[in-house]
Amino acid sequence: MNMGLEGKVALVLASSSGLGKAIATELASEGANVVISSTNEEKLKVAKKDIKESTGKEPLHFVCDVTKSGDIEKLVSFVVQKYGTIHILVNNAGGPPPGRFEDFPDDVWQRAFELTLLSFVRTIRLVLPYMKKMRWGRILNSTSSSVREAIDNLILSNTFRLGVVGMTKSLAREVAPYNILVNVIGPGRFKTDRIEQLDKATAERQNLSLEEVRSNMLRQIPMGRYGDPREYGRLAAFLCSEANSYITGQTIIADGGMLKAVP
Repeated sequence: MNMGLEGKVALVLASSSGLGKAIATELASEGANVVISSTNEEKLKVAKKDIKESTGKEPLHFVCDVTKSGDIEKLVSFVVQKYGTIHILVNNAGGPPPGRFEDFPDDVWQRAFELTLLSFVRTIRLVLPYMKKMRWGRILNSTSSSVREAIDNLILSNTFRLGVVGMTKSLAREVAPYNILVNVIGPGRFKTDRIEQLDKATAERQNLSLEEVRSNMLRQIPMGRYGDPREYGRLAAFLCSEANSYITGQTIIADGGMLKAVP
């Protein structure tokens, strides 16, 4: 399938590792001009090298803390100065810390809000004028399967990622006349550093070994395995492409069938 991504300019947030990197890699493999970002320049350099080796296309990189509005403004300006516009925006952010309601004071709640929800608002606000001018755009908000079924010990993520879903649904209706499609994808359990962190937290909380936690999790996944980040990247690339011309305002969960909630 030709997804029509050749030459498209794609900005992928939180993409030095994990699912963000997988999305950036897949977009690059389809010919997009990709810009990756995160707070860690050394990890960005490694990711840049890895993506070039696997796709033949070298992404640009930019250090950005998405909890800081000034950093986001500089990032978007950098991309526009290099390429003139932005066709594709993939919002992504490292998850807030695991824990329960009474574990967190106001400042942790505030940072989780800025990381998980407000950063998405800020990037979209800056990128949207370019997409409207072109009358074409793809905005993809990467969240979590918790937007369909709350996950124990993830009170911060459960709270703010639902806000992303509500924003996505409303925004999709507003910008559809401009041929701008806006969707959410939510991962279940993929082989990433974030999931390893969550599994370790579960093991500590339940006084189990890491192997026991993973075994318990695998029994809950009908496909019997954690996802490969490349599988998530392929889904994201399709939703960001010309091949997707009618799906908007939707939340799509990639979890190997783990969730029992309907829809």
